[in-house]
Amino acid sequence: MSELYMMVTITNRQLTRKFVECYKENGAQVGSVTVGMGTAANEILDYFGLDGMEKSVLFHLVTDAAWRQIKPALRKKMQIDFPGMGIAFIIPVSSVGGKKALNYLTCGQEFVKGEESTLKETKNELLVVIANHGYTELVMDAAREVHAAGGTVIHAKGTGTENAQQFLGVTLVPEKEMLFIVVKSEQKNSIMRAIMEKAGLESKAQSIVFSLPVTDTAGMRLMEEMAET
Repeated sequence: MSELYMMVTITNRQLTRKFVECYKENGAQVGSVTVGMGTAANEILDYFGLDGMEKSVLFHLVTDAAWRQIKPALRKKMQIDFPGMGIAFIIPVSSVGGKKALNYLTCGQEFVKGEESTLKETKNELLVVIANHGYTELVMDAAREVHAAGGTVIHAKGTGTENAQQFLGVTLVPEKEMLFIVVKSEQKNSIMRAIMEKAGLESKAQSIVFSLPVTDTAGMRLMEEMAET
């Protein structure tokens, strides 16, 4: 059985293309790229050799086997251990909405499905929805019908969309929005199902959804109290 992870890469914006190419060469064909700003103090930037605050944040789904191949490539080809190159880390994925979406997100990687999550006692999950630009309200309307709270949207660009026709049977546009929704674990399946049915690949949103286990939260007490009443 394989483990599945979301690989997050944070690097200087001018290195984005090189990282995307490195990942494609090592089996991670599909991903999303967004932009960000670093917040480190000047002395920290100087210490690590970072020459700017503008960042790219890359998201890919990788199997444990793919990560074992990618990690040495990051060190050898991208020299990620040298100051200024960036960081990469992985987070366990608990579930992916639909077999087609799973095959697309892991295209080129061997994946043998096992149990849903390596973290069994989590009370909350983070839903990550990747949708066409301009359709996040369609996604949120579907999620709210099954009592999801609000979400946070970031703009992104998809990579590897040329593989969509092969794995999904549809053509995807590269302009994307990523929507992050924290939900109770017992609500996860119903909310993911609602998104897939109302805003999934057959809709204009063409959404793909997967979930990450959340080990603890703060600032959600009101939502928890409302759920108990």
